[in-house]
Amino acid sequence: MRNVILALLAASGLAMVGTAPASAVGTRYPFCIQGDEYPGLSNCTFTSYEQCEASASGRRLYCMANPYYNAGSEPRGNKGRNRTTSVYPSY
Repeated sequence: MRNVILALLAASGLAMVGTAPASAVGTRYPFCIQGDEYPGLSNCTFTSYEQCEASASGRRLYCMANPYYNAGSEPRGNKGRNRTTSVYPSY
């Protein structure tokens, strides 16, 4: 019984490692390249469609808009900063 529980825990741990959050897919760039060399959303590193097309040229690849791209998000280094100031004094 103990071995079964340990096996289930190990399998669930491996399953959690295999899943990637949306930020790991690439939310910082608006375009992705896909095809035989890059299955799924594995290469989302292009800032323009033209840049992506130039990289895909001559290979069996194509470009697409990154569905996880958030144009309004702040860069990672600025998270946690409060940009607003209060008009009320703090005591």
